[in-house]
Amino acid sequence: MKRRAFICTLGMALLCPPLAVGAQSGRVYRLGYLTSVAPPVPAESATSIEPSLRELGYVEGQNLVVERRYARGRVEQLPALARELVQLRMEVIVAVGTSAIRAVKEATTTIPIVMYGGVDPVATGLVTSLARPGGNVTGILIAAGNTLGGKRLELLKETVPQAARIAFLAVDDPGFRPQVREAKSAAATLGITLVVAEVRGGDYDRAFATMLAERSGALCLGASPFFYRDRRRIIELAAKHRLPTMYEWPEQVKDGGLMAYGPSQSEFPKRVASYVDRVFKGAKPGDLPIEQPTKFELAINLKTAKALGLTVPPSLLARADQVIE
Repeated sequence: MKRRAFICTLGMALLCPPLAVGAQSGRVYRLGYLTSVAPPVPAESATSIEPSLRELGYVEGQNLVVERRYARGRVEQLPALARELVQLRMEVIVAVGTSAIRAVKEATTTIPIVMYGGVDPVATGLVTSLARPGGNVTGILIAAGNTLGGKRLELLKETVPQAARIAFLAVDDPGFRPQVREAKSAAATLGITLVVAEVRGGDYDRAFATMLAERSGALCLGASPFFYRDRRRIIELAAKHRLPTMYEWPEQVKDGGLMAYGPSQSEFPKRVASYVDRVFKGAKPGDLPIEQPTKFELAINLKTAKALGLTVPPSLLARADQVIE
């Protein structure tokens, strides 16, 4: 009888793994989240950190309280939203994008900030160094050397060698300016004219009209959560105006974009959740090195190339990590 009871208890334990994989039993954790875009649609839930937090033992509504703030494209609202999260006494705040990171950094010097962004935080003064950030900021840098804008322009020029003028899609956000400077420098090195087309208020039609008026022969996207959120609209307009386009994430090529160069987005939620877990456990953000991806993928969609009447150089195809036919 005792043996049967033991087996039953063991079976229940295996079926119900302990919550305290990362979390401490009985404690309720408070997490803030700030981004400049609107809430994600359900189809994009794979890019959220909640599933990864659950794997670590943090379950919203049980031992985790999450306060989310979305600027919905109005970057000027970020400072006020950041102050709200500070006043709510969050234990950790996840900030997505340079402007959101800066807004939280200016609102608090004590609450740990887990950043997820694409612009070098050392160059922008957010941290002392990547290895030892100091202060209250740590997290994920999407790419070293700013935002890979130079490499993306180089690959796009190799794909469309006849393009003497290449458009660069930008957003109306002070935090985006380092990317524009980087792209202009890279364009000068490549001997091309860069046409900066800025999206204001989500008006992509106007931005594409600027590109066409300036006789752009190709388009390179800057790094922005807006452009991932609005990727299908951008892909649709690029196809309509027959503009060969370089995207930020390989996932955008699967949706019909021509090409992309960068890390896979699928791993980032796990890494951000890992930082949140470590800070919840007592780690000081200033002691946690800012992580950078080590693998970058070149993805090419040959179906889209064919629709554009474009022949991708064999040398480029040979270097591609993903080729969609």
